[in-house]
Amino acid sequence: MTTWNDFNDAEPQVFDLIPKGTVVPVRMTIKPGGFDDHSQGWTDGWATQSYETGSVYLACEFVVLAGDYARRKVWSNIGLYSPKGSTWTQMGRSFIRGVLNSARNLHPKDLGPDTAARRFISGFHELDGIEFLARIDVEKDGRDELKNVIKVAVEPDHPDHARLMGVTPRIAPAGTAVPAQPMAQVLPAPTAAPAAQGYRPAAQQPAARAPAQAVAPGRPPVSGKPAWAQ
Repeated sequence: MTTWNDFNDAEPQVFDLIPKGTVVPVRMTIKPGGFDDHSQGWTDGWATQSYETGSVYLACEFVVLAGDYARRKVWSNIGLYSPKGSTWTQMGRSFIRGVLNSARNLHPKDLGPDTAARRFISGFHELDGIEFLARIDVEKDGRDELKNVIKVAVEPDHPDHARLMGVTPRIAPAGTAVPAQPMAQVLPAPTAAPAAQGYRPAAQQPAARAPAQAVAPGRPPVSGKPAWAQ
């Protein structure tokens, strides 16, 4: 019988990376950093500002919901602002657009008024807990070690989206086109995406959570340069 101080039968630590290009359903949560900028609409302490670079981002954790890598966690940042220019901001905006399309089953070429309205959010609290389909990537961290990250949300124009998310396939409306986005990323079809068997997503437009309490004055924001900051 296992005793509390006998760790011989404990499961080994998992260090293997999730293969690059793997497509999985994930739930995203945001770690509040206590930074607000009311002129930008960034309130309730969701954003984080880096002491080192002055950049602002959302510090996010992604939990894999199903498949061979269920319960694995990945950490990435979503760019909001960089003093170096608009590139990082546009990357972050493109990613959030993709997350909303993936989670709410909105075809990226559908620019109709009803669909467009569902790409609005009233605050970052609507992204906390959102479930969508993501493509796993691999990059080096500050110590030159490989780690998993998420930079791309898999949208309904991808052939695996409906199957893995358990939703009705979306077809691009006739005569529509995606607006020009300099930082839009093209998603190649993965060669071996593990099927997410048994996954049932939450409602396509998750109920908005109550906004998190802002971090108390005097609490320093989380430091550290975002891993994929430009």
